[in-house]
Amino acid sequence: MPLLEQVLEHNPDTVKIVLKNMPLNFHKLAAPAALAALAAGNQGKFWEFHDELFATPKLNKDSFDAIAKKLGLDLEKFNTDLKSPAVQQQLAKDLHDAKEAGVTGTPTIFVNGVKLKRRELPAFQKLIDEALAK
Repeated sequence: MPLLEQVLEHNPDTVKIVLKNMPLNFHKLAAPAALAALAAGNQGKFWEFHDELFATPKLNKDSFDAIAKKLGLDLEKFNTDLKSPAVQQQLAKDLHDAKEAGVTGTPTIFVNGVKLKRRELPAFQKLIDEALAK
């Protein structure tokens, strides 16, 4: 089971996962993929779209519509949202937030503003317990 799912399973009432996009420049489909996931989020399918992106062996521009169809999204709304200023601004805000937090690579994980140094459940849980104790 992936680490974040383990964290949620161990902390169902106290943890909320928030993802901020930080598409890296060297991956030419990273920004379009982030925008597509945000557009899918407008139809309540962000995480499903996110998971499908990472499960796709070789992304290309056609992958986004294929995933949207697979998830039963309204394609017209999806494609409109994909190009909308609001979705573009949301991605720009995520990038700004990452820069402000000193993020230089992905994935980077924080628990209440404290950067997780060791990506394993005990280290994650320790930060969560410390945050809850405050």
